[in-house]
Amino acid sequence: MSNYTINVDWDGKDALADSNAAKVISGDDFQTEFETVQTAVNSKAELNGSSSESFSIDDLTVGGDATIAGTLDITGDATAPTQSSSDNSTKIATTAYVTTAVAALDSAAINNIVYPVGSIYTATVSTNPNSLLGVGTWTAFGAGKVLVGLDASDTDFDVVEETGGSKTHTLTTSEMPAHTHTAGVGSDSAGNGAQSRSPVGQGITTSSTGGGGAHNNLQPYIVVYMWKRTA
Repeated sequence: MSNYTINVDWDGKDALADSNAAKVISGDDFQTEFETVQTAVNSKAELNGSSSESFSIDDLTVGGDATIAGTLDITGDATAPTQSSSDNSTKIATTAYVTTAVAALDSAAINNIVYPVGSIYTATVSTNPNSLLGVGTWTAFGAGKVLVGLDASDTDFDVVEETGGSKTHTLTTSEMPAHTHTAGVGSDSAGNGAQSRSPVGQGITTSSTGGGGAHNNLQPYIVVYMWKRTA
């Protein structure tokens, strides 16, 4: 932005003698002066009303409640008034305003946003999250259980905080793989120095094995403390 500077010494012309040719005001004088005014005016930002034009400013100092419409590109070190920390308007926020606003946000206020009521907090220390985060009422959560995402299409997982599953499981007969046992029965007879076994038509009972105990049903896991924020 350039400022208007008078090019023609108009007062000086008045002081010249009438016989001095320089006292005459020529068309060139007016042309030079009006071109200078035009250049200065065209480079200025529009202050009365709003501007829809795009323009660039190297250094800008704004005082009071300035309103800028349209597109404004500012380079260099522009300054503006720093508003009060309680100002929630559309005024320009300076770096001083932002620094003050961020400093006013203590860790508890931030944690209150990050961990709203209903949040789950996990840690490898037993300290209540209220002591660590400075906010909320917390209760121990999910003892001995892992977390599973809700699945509305599966009745086992379609309700929040629904529980199920077991650490161990004992197989029922219907859960055992289908299988058979083969046993040979009969009497021995000798012939030509060899023995043979002939089947006989009678039922047999094979010997049993196995203890019928429950088998481990755990997936690989790692233990942590879990807490739920209730208030």
